Amino acid sequence: MIFATGLLCSFNVLQNEPDYKDFIKERKAMASFTKDQMSAKVSRDSRKEAKRLAKEGWTVAPGGLPLERQLDRAYTMQYELDMNTGLPKYIRGEAQTTGENYDAAKMQASSLAKIDLAGNIQTEVAALVDIRVANKQMAAEQAASVANSVMGAKNIISQSIGRTVTVVEIYRQLPNKNKEVRLMILYNSDMAMEAAKKGIREEMSKTADKLVDQLDTLLGF
Repeated sequence: MIFATGLLCSFNVLQNEPDYKDFIKERKAMASFTKDQMSAKVSRDSRKEAKRLAKEGWTVAPGGLPLERQLDRAYTMQYELDMNTGLPKYIRGEAQTTGENYDAAKMQASSLAKIDLAGNIQTEVAALVDIRVANKQMAAEQAASVANSVMGAKNIISQSIGRTVTVVEIYRQLPNKNKEVRLMILYNSDMAMEAAKKGIREEMSKTADKLVDQLDTLLGF
């Protein structure tokens, strides 16, 4: 009974955490999106790409969405824009790895996809710095300092990434019986920028950079 009560208390605390609420909101949106998509017509590009991948031996895991549906969802979500900022709503991470069995290959692919995602977040922030310099919203010296911190923050960003959405999960068996797994994950841009902010702050703190207190203003997120 004590164990059950402890679980209930932990769950209630978790429900109140912003990250958990964002996760539930994201999952509900995904469920609604998938339901609508299942009744929608698959695009010609998705069907064509699915056929190409199938010829190469790629297939979906049991219980997964059909390959053409996964691709259609990936294409649609990658071009979805945030209504407030006009920027992409999701940032992508991809990986392809091989293992002796499916679970091992998938676990490694998941880790590498997060690293790729962290690199793409870095790229987005670096582009944002360039834009703010071009618009004279940030001095060149400030931009150089922030850019250095962005480059050094990849590992911290990767560790700060929360719950991602897997939009493509496919595999194939190689001639030596090993399994090759390919994943594509998407991460909400707002949450990605929070992960970036945390990573940049930690990097700046290592060098006692005085700009750390101005980070929100400098980057505008």
